[in-house]
Amino acid sequence: MAVRAKFHCTSITKTKAWRGDGFLYDYKFSAVVDDSPENKIFWKATPAGSVDLQSVKDNLFDAGQDYYLDFVEVP
Repeated sequence: MAVRAKFHCTSITKTKAWRGDGFLYDYKFSAVVDDSPENKIFWKATPAGSVDLQSVKDNLFDAGQDYYLDFVEVP
């Protein structure tokens, strides 16, 4: 079974990595809640939720942008 959710990137924080000379990028997301027709459909299936991702890569996501998140079971 697969589930598609729609999330909004709420913030991106850059911090010094604890190892090496690089940086960590913390991407925070929350389930969409505005009143667009598509978002109303997603709200019925996933009305709340949050995702917090960290990466050593910059520019993976844009704050203020919506993203689909697919959950697919690993066989």
